Amino acid sequence: MAITYKDSGVDLELYEQAMQRLPRLMHRTFTPRVVRNDGGFAGLYALDFAKSIFSRNYQEPILVSGTDGVGTKLKVAIKAGYHGTVGIDLVAMCVNDVLCTGAEPLFFLDYVAMSKDNPPLLEEIVKGISDGCIDAECSLLGGETAIMPDLYQQDDYDLAGFCVGVVEKKNLISGKEIAPGDVILGVNSSGIHSNGFSLVRKVVFEAAGLSMDTHVEELGGTVGKTLMTPTLIYSRLTRAVLSHYRIKNVVHGIGHITGGGLLENTERILPSHVDLVFERGSWNVLPVFDWIARLGSIEQNEMDHVFNMGIGLVLIVSPYYAASIKSIVEAQGYQCWNIGKAVSGVGKSRFAS
Repeated sequence: MAITYKDSGVDLELYEQAMQRLPRLMHRTFTPRVVRNDGGFAGLYALDFAKSIFSRNYQEPILVSGTDGVGTKLKVAIKAGYHGTVGIDLVAMCVNDVLCTGAEPLFFLDYVAMSKDNPPLLEEIVKGISDGCIDAECSLLGGETAIMPDLYQQDDYDLAGFCVGVVEKKNLISGKEIAPGDVILGVNSSGIHSNGFSLVRKVVFEAAGLSMDTHVEELGGTVGKTLMTPTLIYSRLTRAVLSHYRIKNVVHGIGHITGGGLLENTERILPSHVDLVFERGSWNVLPVFDWIARLGSIEQNEMDHVFNMGIGLVLIVSPYYAASIKSIVEAQGYQCWNIGKAVSGVGKSRFAS
């Protein structure tokens, strides 16, 4: 008997059904700068554009790229049977990194790897990616779906994302301008975001033996609802701040707080002659972090190293403009705190003693 591709676990007819569900999710993210190329092998995007509010004419454009995944938060999504927000996490993890350069996110590509064809599941995942792109104000330009039955088991899948942005060379934010006296503004996270889930799963499900449906009073909801809270996307916030100061570069550094926590993620952009000193107690540590620490008897240093602890984005700004920038951030619906300052040093971040 002849062996077919379907016999090996890949159903091309079902795959085609899945692909037919995706174009509308892409098209809803398109801006006029997208050059339509439906059915082509690559996505097209116009850098310069002369019409309406989308008008852009760059003098010295620098392209900025970022890539990331969602990590083992996907294991929680699979356990919960809820896949509608991991796409938002995917976009956030890539876009937020690009924003740290002062860039405008332009377009996004996704890669979805699955164990078997599942059109409804794929649609749910890509719907989340589409939602994330709308929030990030970038276009979902294309992607790839791979069916690999021998590499992924049962309902397992994996995600990767790729974002491209652009910034004028004169407006590039690299951290080189950070100077002693600068103020550190911390912007709230929504929770764990998409880092540290290997530790979270070990503590919550293995050590504590909780289930996704367990209600936790101090969290105001179930374990599943808490853990699946999507990562915040900070595009509108950074655009509001940076567009307010078109002449002066008053934001000297931006840090996306992911794995490594506040210290490691801010050290990445520090000049060699500047330290950052953070003040504990200057922001609201979300209840989920105290809950995890208590469940797993996790030491403070480990918590600081693994999690964002309630701060998803850091802005290091000129002290003269700190109050007005804080007001702009809060007007966008975020919480914002003065959480420390820059001092003379050797390029390290630390908590005040």
